[in-house]
Amino acid sequence: MAAVGSGGSTAAAGPGAVSAEALESGTASAAVLVVQNASLILSIRYARTLPGDRFFATTAVVMAEVLKGLTCLLLLFAQKRGNVKHLALFLHEAVLVRYVDTLKLAVPSLIYTLQNNLQYVAISNLPAATFQVTYQLKILTTALFSVLMLNRSLSRLQWASLLLLFTGVAIVQAQQAGGGGPRPLDQNPGAGLVAVVASCLSSGFAGVYFEKILKGSSGSVWLRNLQLGLFGTALGLVGLWWAEGTAVARRGFFFGYTPAVWGVVLNQAFGGLLVAVVVKYADNILKGFATSLSIVLSTVASIRLFGFHVDPLFALGAGLVIGAVYLYSLPRGAAKATASASASASGPCTHQQPPGQPPPPKLSSHRGDLSTEPFLPKLLTKVKGS
Repeated sequence: MAAVGSGGSTAAAGPGAVSAEALESGTASAAVLVVQNASLILSIRYARTLPGDRFFATTAVVMAEVLKGLTCLLLLFAQKRGNVKHLALFLHEAVLVRYVDTLKLAVPSLIYTLQNNLQYVAISNLPAATFQVTYQLKILTTALFSVLMLNRSLSRLQWASLLLLFTGVAIVQAQQAGGGGPRPLDQNPGAGLVAVVASCLSSGFAGVYFEKILKGSSGSVWLRNLQLGLFGTALGLVGLWWAEGTAVARRGFFFGYTPAVWGVVLNQAFGGLLVAVVVKYADNILKGFATSLSIVLSTVASIRLFGFHVDPLFALGAGLVIGAVYLYSLPRGAAKATASASASASGPCTHQQPPGQPPPPKLSSHRGDLSTEPFLPKLLTKVKGS
């Protein structure tokens, strides 16, 4: 990628050029995050509420896994410069010879397949805006699993933001239970709440588990997602057979598919891969803003598309959630800003060292290749079912 090969030239351009480039890349990344987060939920909601035959959600999950796996396979093929023999040998070594590493991915793949199916249940029974707000509980579950499984520590501000997040979601659900506006007769808010909470739990556990088992792994992000796609397709077919096998056999795999449904499948298949690529340019604050803006965008679109009614209780709960998301992402960004401000306050002589002391090591101006970025698999799995 260009970011990898531009390290020397970027350093030569001076700190101002780096800041401008980082700002532009971060803004573009945040915009992609906003659009992807909001459009996936809105498109699922739209496709599930259209009049006429309703498609089988289990088939959409399987198709998304198939398309995602094929995309990763093509990317690996391109990395091998179109050499089929090299690709076959590489996949044989990575998937079959190292079968233990491959089998480790069966657990997160099973959880993600369940999560994707639960999202369809939740969005079918909750307004898009309510789902978007409630789904931010995945931040809470991910943080808790990180503390329990990775022995990470959270700052007081982060714990406070998680409490604020829970409070905001509780207010939104109280508004929903109180009958905030008319709802279709075929919707069950209770089932939607159970589904979204289960989806948040599975998202948090799978993301942290995936990070834990892949630490120190040399596999590329595309290989890992190809392996996830293989398991996801197989497990999705099992879930399809168990939940809707008879109906699918009678009506057909693509029953009820419309252009809107295909849009959902493509968004779910490629959206996560796209976000995983661009999110490397966005810091925590920008990601927090992106999540907050996607909630606002989903709410505004729900008002126009689905006649969603925003009352003061929902506005209060959503505002608390947006503030919590921003506060939770703030500490790392604030630490960087503090360090930067301290360096700036030192004046023009900040690069001078005491006599006899070696200069500090220079930080790289880029973050490395996608195939070796340790955080990309984590981010990819995080948005896989989002």
